[in-house]
Amino acid sequence: MSFNEYSDFENELTTSDGEFDGEFSDLDDPPVIVQSFNSKSSYDHLADKFIDFTNQNPTTFHTISYFKTLLESQGFQSIPESKPLTPQVKNDLKLNGGLYYSVRSDLSLVAFVIGAEWKPENGVGIIGSHVDALTAKLKPISVKSDHDGYQLLGVAPYSGTLNKLWLDRDLGIGGKVIVKDQKTGRVSSRFVKSAHPIAKIPSIAEHFIDFEQQKYNKETGMVPIIGFTEKDDTSDVTDSEKASPLYGKHSIHLLRYISKLSSTPISHILQLDLELYDVQAATRGGLSNEFIFAPRVDDRLCSFAAIYSLIQVSKSVGDLTSYGGFQLVNLVDNEEIGSATRTGVRGKFMNSTIDRVLYARNLPAATSRQVYANSFILSADVTHALNPNFASAYLKDHAPLPNVGLTIKQNANWKNMTDSTGLDVMRRIAKKNKLTLQTFHIKNGEPSGGTIGPMISCDTGSRTVDVGLSQLSMHSIRAMFGYKEVGIGVETFSAFFKDWQEIYKEYDA
Repeated sequence: MSFNEYSDFENELTTSDGEFDGEFSDLDDPPVIVQSFNSKSSYDHLADKFIDFTNQNPTTFHTISYFKTLLESQGFQSIPESKPLTPQVKNDLKLNGGLYYSVRSDLSLVAFVIGAEWKPENGVGIIGSHVDALTAKLKPISVKSDHDGYQLLGVAPYSGTLNKLWLDRDLGIGGKVIVKDQKTGRVSSRFVKSAHPIAKIPSIAEHFIDFEQQKYNKETGMVPIIGFTEKDDTSDVTDSEKASPLYGKHSIHLLRYISKLSSTPISHILQLDLELYDVQAATRGGLSNEFIFAPRVDDRLCSFAAIYSLIQVSKSVGDLTSYGGFQLVNLVDNEEIGSATRTGVRGKFMNSTIDRVLYARNLPAATSRQVYANSFILSADVTHALNPNFASAYLKDHAPLPNVGLTIKQNANWKNMTDSTGLDVMRRIAKKNKLTLQTFHIKNGEPSGGTIGPMISCDTGSRTVDVGLSQLSMHSIRAMFGYKEVGIGVETFSAFFKDWQEIYKEYDA
């Protein structure tokens, strides 16, 4: 299937209030689109899909739920990590191949396509990316004393947030709510998101202080305002609300709001895992709509492209009983804070998933060493596009441009894992598919951002190449990137899945 024949995922359903309802229609056998879709190119179509995805899924919980539902609509079958493989799944993995995915704690996901003819010496083609984005997390005890009627919210920065970039933004709240059914005793999770902004961190007006020189204390000067009351209005708290394990830890007004969003009485809510996010919608921009302006780009962008490319591969390989490939997407959490969590790349969720495949095929555990030695990994994380206002910050001839092509990231001190062999494999894949590759390297003496590349390479021993789609304003609450970047990611990642094995087997190194 060529890029211009990409499957149509247009029929995603939303509820009347804009909440993604967890279902897709008419996707079991999706129609093939023609050269243009509603008079738009495939790049335009995928750009629009990413914009819709971003606007519907503000938190990592929502993002993983979206991918899970999308994969199921395309024929991927869930294999829960906490349960044994069913006899049918085990038999299919061994004899027929199949499409599968697994989710850990609603925050990380592994999905793969495997053929019946796959052998350990064939290795695995892997694209790894992170789905977490910079945010501000609700503190365990977020309630704060009202200040002259202002209702305040206690939040903590997740990675490099609560800075001037977060001032004066319209902020919503969302995440996971853990609830208990009082009749059955069953504990379950519900994902919530606010339909309108509920918080703002106001800047101090320049009339009071030199704004450019003002430094904001993250504990005392970056506190979100969530409401205002002229008098104490907590006298109506019910006995049922007071019985909640969260009463006194969070504002009763916030608890009531979350109760409404989750359609759950406050007394049934056990825990909250919530965060703030910019509610301003992602949109096309530029005189010719050549850009996308959006929040949470790093790194929902590469994650989105990776999942869509895996779906494309699942449609193009034909009969899985005669297919010898094993292609996998590994989406992890917590890259922005070091990855050392069970849902981060150091949690080795991908490794354990591959181990289960080997088990299903009655292969010894030690076989994993052979598998990884023959595997090839793309560590996909957004990279820095050239900012024309600060061109001197970039190394000449090593600064990616928007709407051009995927970027290969290299670093002499191995902050990125691309080596000469990996670089040449990617060059040949690009040449075969008439794709453009760009190069990024930092200037001498400048710091380098990290990726999951070094960690996943060390954990597996597999050859790893760091790649990225380029964006401006990285780690800002709102970023911009070329509208073609989504399509470039899908197109290039699909080419990687299709051709890496045939090309890589020619190398001895």
